[in-house]
Amino acid sequence: MKIKNSLKALKSRDRNNRLVRRKGRVYIINKQNPRYKARQG
Repeated sequence: MKIKNSLKALKSRDRNNRLVRRKGRVYIINKQNPRYKARQG
C-alpha cells in the first residue's frame, strides 16, 4: 500500500478506484486491481 500526501492523482489512474474514508483516514481501494491501494497521511 502506498502512503501519499494527496490521493487526487491516484484516483484518476484507474476507473475502478474508489475513494473511501475509514476511521478518519482516506483510502483508495480497487477490487479489480488491488495494486492501486493507497492511504493518505
